[in-house]
Amino acid sequence: MEFETKAIHEGQPSDPETGAVIVPIYLTSTYEQAAIGQHKGYEYSRTGNPTRNALEEALAAIENAKFGLAFASGLAATTTVLSLLKSGDHIVAGDDLYGGTYRLLEKVVKNWDVITTYVDIDDISNFEAAIQPQTKLIWVETPTNPLLKIIDIAALVKIARQHNIILVVDNTFASPYFQRPLELGADIVVHSTTKYLGGHSDVIGGAVVTSNQQLYTELKFYQNAIGAVPSPFDSWLVLRGIKTLAVRMREHEKNALVLAKFLAQHPKVERIYYPGLPSYEQHQLAKSQMSGFGGMISLELKGGFAEVEKFAARLKLFLLAESLGGVESLLCYPAKMTHGSLPDAERYKRGINDNLVRLSVGIENVLDLQADLENALSGT
Repeated sequence: MEFETKAIHEGQPSDPETGAVIVPIYLTSTYEQAAIGQHKGYEYSRTGNPTRNALEEALAAIENAKFGLAFASGLAATTTVLSLLKSGDHIVAGDDLYGGTYRLLEKVVKNWDVITTYVDIDDISNFEAAIQPQTKLIWVETPTNPLLKIIDIAALVKIARQHNIILVVDNTFASPYFQRPLELGADIVVHSTTKYLGGHSDVIGGAVVTSNQQLYTELKFYQNAIGAVPSPFDSWLVLRGIKTLAVRMREHEKNALVLAKFLAQHPKVERIYYPGLPSYEQHQLAKSQMSGFGGMISLELKGGFAEVEKFAARLKLFLLAESLGGVESLLCYPAKMTHGSLPDAERYKRGINDNLVRLSVGIENVLDLQADLENALSGT
């Protein structure tokens, strides 16, 4: 089946009891057993729930993976993957990544005696140079948050395999519609399903997908042992979002490309980050591993933070808010919001400057969105 069909049907057959075409929300914590040791596939809803299982099958299908696991948040998914590591292990991570992931690595995982080395992702050879004998995992985002850099997944796969290292790709910004890292050789893909997969800013969730049986078995154990699983209703909301993922992503990208071209020519914009622009230095790499460029744009404004404040205050349709990937357009100021956990020195080192803003372009009419940006930039 093609992507759109899988997103609507995989893991979501009609209910055999009633014929309901939508997966029911199984709001139960436990399940009656026929006898001791004889259950009907479910024992306790932390371990397994029919609604969550449907979501996990759908997640695997749209990433062309064998196995999917759902979590209560993107960071819960990340924490579960990092639970594969043991004291003394080492991580190599791209330096441009979500501030919550950085906080987890530096404030939590470091307490496990697991150390992370961050490398400049502009040169793929930096990853191999940072590998140590105890390196067990490489963690990257592509496109990255917030600078929308593109990492050559296939090249990183070669490095990881040569050193027998697990490669994890956070695919949240691209979504499975525009990019499927497992097809390029990655071992594990992570998502915040809060974002494009949910798509309506009404649920918090996370996902891990893999085609590696051994990794899945370990991750499934940790999912149950740690217990950071989504509720049946949250699982149902993400399932609902997945059904329209393809049509939404096409609209997100269409709008983002129009706005990126507009902003790239605006005299108040110092620099724009959007891999869909032919002028973007990693445009060809993005084209080679993605089928589309997504709905995220970052830009730097002339005039520093003072201009950012004015810009944010004048916007009417772009709402100042955390998160991304919903149908509505959002403006984020990374330095104080998504990446506020980074010390200033680290933030500047990574290129997250005081004049940087991030746009999550929604699916409103693009003419209205462009007018909103123009009014905010011109001061009207």
